[in-house]
Amino acid sequence: MKAAVLNQIPGELVIEDVSIDKPGPNEVLIQTVHAGLCHSDLHFMEGHWETKLPAVMGHESAGIVQAVGEDVAYCRPGDRVITCLSLFCGTCHMCLTGHPNVCTNLRAVGRAKDAAPRLTNAAGQGLAQFARLGGFAEEMLVHENAVVKVREEMPLDKASLIGCGVTTGVGAVFRTARIEPGSTVVIFGCGGIGLSALQGARIAGAGRIFAVDITPEKLELAKVLGATDIVNGAETDVVAHVKEATGGQMADYAFECIGLKQTAEQAWAVTGIRGTAVIVGMMPFDAKVEIPGYEIFMMEKTLKGSMMGSNVFRKDMPQYVDMYLDGRLMLDEMVSNHIHLDDINKGYQAMQRREGTRTVIDF
Repeated sequence: MKAAVLNQIPGELVIEDVSIDKPGPNEVLIQTVHAGLCHSDLHFMEGHWETKLPAVMGHESAGIVQAVGEDVAYCRPGDRVITCLSLFCGTCHMCLTGHPNVCTNLRAVGRAKDAAPRLTNAAGQGLAQFARLGGFAEEMLVHENAVVKVREEMPLDKASLIGCGVTTGVGAVFRTARIEPGSTVVIFGCGGIGLSALQGARIAGAGRIFAVDITPEKLELAKVLGATDIVNGAETDVVAHVKEATGGQMADYAFECIGLKQTAEQAWAVTGIRGTAVIVGMMPFDAKVEIPGYEIFMMEKTLKGSMMGSNVFRKDMPQYVDMYLDGRLMLDEMVSNHIHLDDINKGYQAMQRREGTRTVIDF
């Protein structure tokens, strides 16, 4: 099969012929139908984060189950599924206390070290699966706890977005912050995650939603998806603007969906008394965030992290599918381009130029 492989950091993806093993116990073989290009992969390609190499990249995918291994009880051939990097063991402390998105026993959902690799290249070398998925490939071989079944009528190109960006953004609103109706919300970044958080705020009943970005086209799309106010961060002092617009009350919630120190600190600054700033974006590993300490206790403000929207994905993703199918969650508008696997580097180059919202690979 064809797959996009990262062989060095920093580096571009290389389309290679890759061999895939048969499903072992608790494993599922999936025909990949669509995969979204997420900025997280780009962080590794650009050298801001490290991962085991060589690796088949990609983690935002949807497809059809082709075969299952022994002991697989959740799905069967023919099922339409979304994959998710929030694999869970189901037995560790985090899983048992309702936080499977931060499972601490991921070894339980991988193959033993002395077992044959799931993927090998033409030289017979084992390949890592980025995020334990490897979604930029014509087929995927994953643990059954990495998939969720979805309704037959759900278009799989839109379903792939739910695999990461939508779940991360909407989940940050629904699960991490649990915003209240009527709240004032500020969203920093109008990419796939930020626009998903914006829609989550709209669906949850936020009273006012400020969308912040430096790309006019993305701000215009934010208005379509539910922003009541748009702010060009390259032209406007965002904190001063929100303060004036709210009569000094500031925001109840702010969501940083870019992954930058500057916008993380702005997210804190735009929240008022008892406000909550949620860091959703993937920051460089060595980044430090500085906030005024007195505001934590004197203003009872909260700084929270959100890993993949604090998801319980087998519960959440089918709900997001329902929201799309009944018209509440707008995903068609977020897909800006469809490409073939061979054009994946061009897709990431467009992302670096801040062009479009979400590019989807059609296999």
